[in-house]
Amino acid sequence: MHGNPMPDSYVYVTEEGVTRHYADGSVEALAWEDVVEVRVVTESGEDVLYILLDRDGEGCVVPRSATDATFLARLRYLPDFDLERLTLAADSAHDGVVVVWRSPDPPSALPDLEYD
Repeated sequence: MHGNPMPDSYVYVTEEGVTRHYADGSVEALAWEDVVEVRVVTESGEDVLYILLDRDGEGCVVPRSATDATFLARLRYLPDFDLERLTLAADSAHDGVVVVWRSPDPPSALPDLEYD
């Protein structure tokens, strides 16, 4: 009997925030009101990652493959969020990290993070 393989994670988007549940049982969650920065991580041959961060540099990693119109629509509620900038960064042929949005009142500095 062959079934669909179990995905490595599930992403849930609500009016309150975004949550990612991993296959190992770990969870990342962030309330929309706590988001101060959105980053896009691109790497050749890998899924594009959207990184949502709070003031402490903690956050939620959302693979583009796990997003839908609800996630993108909710990002547009962030003050002055530019969906076109997000799309351009995600579709970039260059590997790297791009900050596509920062809160109008961001913390003094967010840490550089390493992504697997």
